[in-house]
Amino acid sequence: MCRTILLVDDETMISEVLEAYLVKEGYQVFKSENGLDALRKAGTIQPDLIVLDLMLPDISGEEICRLLRKESDVPILMLTAKSGEDEKINGIVIGADDYVTKPFSPREVVVRIQAILRRVHKPKPAGDQISFNQQELIIDDIKKEILLHKANISVTPIEYRLLSNMAKYPGRVYSRLDLLEKIQEDGFSYEGYERSIDTHIKNLRKKIEIDARDPKYILTVFGMGYKFGGVPDAKNAAF
Repeated sequence: MCRTILLVDDETMISEVLEAYLVKEGYQVFKSENGLDALRKAGTIQPDLIVLDLMLPDISGEEICRLLRKESDVPILMLTAKSGEDEKINGIVIGADDYVTKPFSPREVVVRIQAILRRVHKPKPAGDQISFNQQELIIDDIKKEILLHKANISVTPIEYRLLSNMAKYPGRVYSRLDLLEKIQEDGFSYEGYERSIDTHIKNLRKKIEIDARDPKYILTVFGMGYKFGGVPDAKNAAF
């Protein structure tokens, strides 16, 4: 799956160099030169990681990080000319995942991005159950069952795989191709097409949503695909 990176820096040369290195490594790159545009793109693109410069013309990188952390756990790699220990500590405290001081090597930034994404997307060990919205929805990975308000919901193997894969990373946007690849993993045979995912999603919504026209679990991200909107319960077992 192609990872998306949002570069937020008003220095064109730095952005262009980093973009070239990241594209070479297979990432899809979006760029912003100011804070307002960065916040807008972060909401619409749903990037896998944000590279965020602290010195922007309108809103500070620190404030952008605080605003993002109110709604998202997207990994953030901060770029800054500030090299003091206090600045670095403050960056981590307000929600940054890592910190790189200018001037830097583009290769170092790429390596740090790769390390962050490996950590964030590390496969979680198989567990028993994962629940959402105060146990309104429960996915049992041992029994391969879905419970809604404690009642067993009859789903097809494909529907189960779709929901369980999306639920592992709430808020992450999956394209139809991503979901098609997910349900074909581990030797599962399926010869459908990308658009057939829409039919499975529609059927799944009818089964788990109170109002399929206004879903809260399987959300459409227009022009991109779908994401899982359930709120994980605090005491979930590893899944």
